[in-house]
Amino acid sequence: MNRNEANRVAGITLRPDQLKFAGTVEEALAEPAERFDLHQIMLNQRPVGLFKIDRFYWQDYPFASQNDLGLRAVILDHSVQGQGHGTAAMRELRTYLPALYPKANALFLTVNLENPVAVAVYRRAGFEETGDIWPHGEAGPQYIMSLPLSATAV
Repeated sequence: MNRNEANRVAGITLRPDQLKFAGTVEEALAEPAERFDLHQIMLNQRPVGLFKIDRFYWQDYPFASQNDLGLRAVILDHSVQGQGHGTAAMRELRTYLPALYPKANALFLTVNLENPVAVAVYRRAGFEETGDIWPHGEAGPQYIMSLPLSATAV
C-alpha cells in the first residue's frame, strides 16, 4: 500500500478492547517505511483492513531468521469482523506474500494469550504454534506462530 493513500484506510477501526493487541491505523501508518510494508485487506474492492509486514522482524525476535518476515498489527474493521474475512485474508498470505518477498522462508507472528479469537483465526489460516511463548508482549505473553512461505519451508 502506498502511504500516500492513507485516506483509503483512515476510517478502519477496531473495537476499543482490541486496540491493546493491534493498535490503530494511525499508528500503523506512522511506522517507518524502511522497515514496514503496509498491505490492505480488501472486500468488494474497498479496504476493510490492513496489516504490516516487518522485513526486519528477526532483529527484535530472535526466534526468526534473516530470511523470515513478521506479521504485525492486523487491523480488520469492526463492522466486518466475525464474518470470515480475517481468516480468508490470512489464508491468502501463503500465496500473496511469496510473490512480493520471494526470498522469505516463513512468516512469523506473536499473538496474545488473552486473544483467543485471533489465535483461532491464525490456526484456521494455517499458522502453527511453535510451542514457545514470547514473554515480552506489550499486552502480556504471546504465542509464537509461523506459516511457511517457500516451497523449501513447507
